[in-house]
Amino acid sequence: MSFFARGTSQRTMQRWEFWHKLTHCVDSTDLVFVLITKPRLSAVMSNRPRRKRGAGREAKRAARQQAPTSTAAWIDRKIPHFEVLNDEAIEVIEYNAETVLEEIGIEFREFPPALELFKEAGADVDGERVRFPRGLCRSIIQASAPAEYRQHARNPDRSTIIGGKRTVLVPAYGSPFVRDLDNGRRYATLEDFQNFVKLAYLSPGLHHSGGTVCEPVDVPVNKRHFDMVYSHIKYSDKPFMGSVTAPERAQDTVDMAKIVFGDDFIQQNTVITSLINANSPMTFDATMLGAATVYAENNQATVISPFLIAGAMSPVTVAGTAIQILAEALAGMAYVQLVRPGAPVVFGTFAAAVSMQTGAPTFGTPEPSLIVYVAAALARRLGVPFRSGGGLCGSKIPDAQAAYESANTLQTAALAGVNFMLHTAGWLEGGLTMGYEKFIMDADQANMLALLLEGVDMSENGLAMDAMREVGPGAHFLGSTHTQANFETAFYRSTVADNNSFEQWEEDGSVDAAGRANAIWKQMLNDYEAPPLDPAVDEELLEFIARRKSAFEDRNY
Repeated sequence: MSFFARGTSQRTMQRWEFWHKLTHCVDSTDLVFVLITKPRLSAVMSNRPRRKRGAGREAKRAARQQAPTSTAAWIDRKIPHFEVLNDEAIEVIEYNAETVLEEIGIEFREFPPALELFKEAGADVDGERVRFPRGLCRSIIQASAPAEYRQHARNPDRSTIIGGKRTVLVPAYGSPFVRDLDNGRRYATLEDFQNFVKLAYLSPGLHHSGGTVCEPVDVPVNKRHFDMVYSHIKYSDKPFMGSVTAPERAQDTVDMAKIVFGDDFIQQNTVITSLINANSPMTFDATMLGAATVYAENNQATVISPFLIAGAMSPVTVAGTAIQILAEALAGMAYVQLVRPGAPVVFGTFAAAVSMQTGAPTFGTPEPSLIVYVAAALARRLGVPFRSGGGLCGSKIPDAQAAYESANTLQTAALAGVNFMLHTAGWLEGGLTMGYEKFIMDADQANMLALLLEGVDMSENGLAMDAMREVGPGAHFLGSTHTQANFETAFYRSTVADNNSFEQWEEDGSVDAAGRANAIWKQMLNDYEAPPLDPAVDEELLEFIARRKSAFEDRNY
């Protein structure tokens, strides 16, 4: 044992002998073990001649990093929801939300059709303020809103179900800027938009193409929705979201979907899910109401989502914010059901906190997590699907802050029971920026969430009693029959993380996670192949877009 530095303990030498044997009895291309127990041992080991990696090892690494296009259409949840309040406390939240609706009311601004529908349903309409008798909104929703719905994709294998014990992971939404390591932060273009649609299509952990994955600012505001919807249809065959920035843009989305799916099919089925934000506090504006009306009239789904920065747009307390969220969501979902009973609705929320020092929104902190847990429980009791996000962070770059804030919000959303997880991948800078490297890192986390929600395997194979009988005391499991049968799928293999030894990492260029993600997204786009699209459908879409764009002048509003 003269190999070891003087002072190395007997226990350390025994451990090293054990790992040395293991690394020689298994395929080194699949299993690498490194044990550093003392600085002096590390120093000795760093001077050992390194074995060069063969082409086989490089090929296997490349194969693991190449994202497959096959994917599950959703995650089937097999673990319980995490609850932070008991039923009695939830009932208090519900009671107070009804008080808000009854005493304070919700404003529906510059949209008389909503006021008329609510008046006919029995609400008290005073100007643009609508006050609801206790229980009215809930009864309207529970009478017709579906507990879950299928959103059809143009590839039937990609069609997803939103609601129940399912989780659908969706890219980030709405950023005017993009960022990557090569070009830094800049305004997003249509090429960037198309790139992110392609990356979402290639990411097996994402089940949905999303909506405004970034704002293509090189296209006029009043016409860019055509290019965005077309990009979702052309470059992906996963489900997508529609435009909500004007009622006529929502109608254009529906008309383009009719070209793909057929008019009759759309009236009987849902092919679009779109985001309708409340103008919190306690207000809906004409833009959102107009878009929601178009989608509801055509049997398309809407995510009715209060957009709250606690401390600015809602009270500073968790319970107070949850009360406001429920009141706003109830009013919005009730409106959709009055427009068309049975049109799918999702109880949405976006919750962050405001810094009391700077006024800036903060993410990944405990209070928004508690709000999401409470809101998820409220949605389950109401009997509708629930939306929240995602990989949220305030960091400007894909650094440690981005990682831990995003991990906090992703884990919260998964454990809370979110059905439609918007902003799963790519979010930076409080939503102002869509990051290429951040997208890849978040997509890796999305893969992990699927395994977490699968829960514990309690089958005969999962219990592994035969393995323990075979190995017995004092030996190891690496060569056992059970390990050999399961090693390919036993543990998640990250496409981004580096778990090699320090020496190997250094030899490979000392690349950090962002650098590895940079190489991955470039390779994915290089290898991308568009899913098949009927040429006749493609031609009709392009003709529709050209005709509609020529009908009015460019405007940047």
